[in-house]
Formats: sequence, C-alpha cells, structure tokens
Amino acid sequence: LVNTYWQSNGLLMFKRAKKYFPVIEPILKKNGIPDDFKYLAVIESGLTNTVSPAGARGIWQIMPATAKENGLEVNDNVDERYNLEKATEVACKYLLKSKESLGSWTLAAAAYNAGNSGISSRLDDQKVKNYYDLLLGEETGRYVFRIVALKEILSHPKKYGFNFNESDLYSAIPTHEVAVDTAVTDFAAFSKRYGINYKILKIHNPWLREDHLNNKSGKKYIISIPENGYYQTHP
Repeated sequence: LVNTYWQSNGLLMFKRAKKYFPVIEPILKKNGIPDDFKYLAVIESGLTNTVSPAGARGIWQIMPATAKENGLEVNDNVDERYNLEKATEVACKYLLKSKESLGSWTLAAAAYNAGNSGISSRLDDQKVKNYYDLLLGEETGRYVFRIVALKEILSHPKKYGFNFNESDLYSAIPTHEVAVDTAVTDFAAFSKRYGINYKILKIHNPWLREDHLNNKSGKKYIISIPENGYYQTHP
C-alpha cells in the first residue's frame, strides 16, 4: 500500500509537470532565470493551488504582501496568485532581487524559502558567503538539495521506478482569451455563452474566486476559454 501511494502521487507530479512546465519555462527564460527554478515550484506546492498555514497561495506559494507589492490583485473576488503566468512573473522578480542582493542562485533559492532578510542575517552572523557553508534549519538546509533531487527524478522517471506512457500525462488544453472590462454578475450564465459550464470556467481560471466579478474600476481581465468542442472530443 505504501508503494502504491508513492507511485500514484509521484505519477501526479509527472502529469502536472507536463501540463505546467511549458507555461513556466518561457517566463523563466524571458526573465533570465535558470530553467532549473521550475523545480522550485514543485517543491513549494507540488504544482497545485495549495494554501499554506501562513497564507501563501498558488503554485508559487506567494504571500499576500509580496503579491500586492508586485502588482497582483488579491481579495475575496479576485486572487491573481492563482494565475500561473502572473504568479510566475512575481516569482521571477523575487528571485532576481534575491540573486542581486545575496550574490548567487543557490542563496536566492534558499531565500525563497526563508526570506531575503533571514538568509542575509545568517550569512552575516556566521561570516560565510555561500549556501553550502551555512548552518540552516532543517527545511531551508535541504531546500536546494530537494530541488536537485526532483530534477533528477523528473528527468529520469524510469530510473526511479516510475513507468508510464506519454499518453498517461496531462497536456495543455488549447484555449483562447476573452477580455472583460465590466462586472460579470453570473459566471454560470457567462460560461454558457462560450459553450462551457461553470466548473470548466473555474478550472481554467482559478484566480476568479467567486461566482461573479465585481470590477467596479473597469479593469481589463483576461479570461481563458477552452477551444470550442474540446471537452466534447476529449472526455
């Protein structure tokens, strides 16, 4: 039973990576972030829109203050930490800032877990300059090594006992964008106009947190809609 549990959960990790890495990778590249940082997202959330006890949310586990400082909307109606593209941009900003202040990508990765000030103060207190010489708490101390381990496993699944076909993995669903700059009073009715249902709308737009959109400011939102007929031909 234990082996079955780990095998099934591990397979889900491969499935999600196939779906979400193609979204994350070009954003990392555009921002000059090493590609390996996509594995940091796996460490943070297992590539799920999870919520931490501290209030971090989304695949990149962004705290409310960090989100708002970097231009994301966070409230009961809209939470853009659940928008993977926008959240990845914020993660890139944080990592670049950490790299600039701390001097290395390994320290930047550690700072994503423990905070810039936390890592900086430990470097000063221990009078060292790199991650590998730092004495850290258990979670942060193994953080970079977990990233390396996940890269190895996800890159060589059969070597670690994960046997599956490419067809077993999730793939990106073709979508088109719909711009909305007004309030939406009923997303169920909105969904029907585009040939989908409310459930499918929320799966593709998890940043929409309620069954309506307030939008008193007339802000332009981009909503993802699956291509016509996809869910009929891909049950």
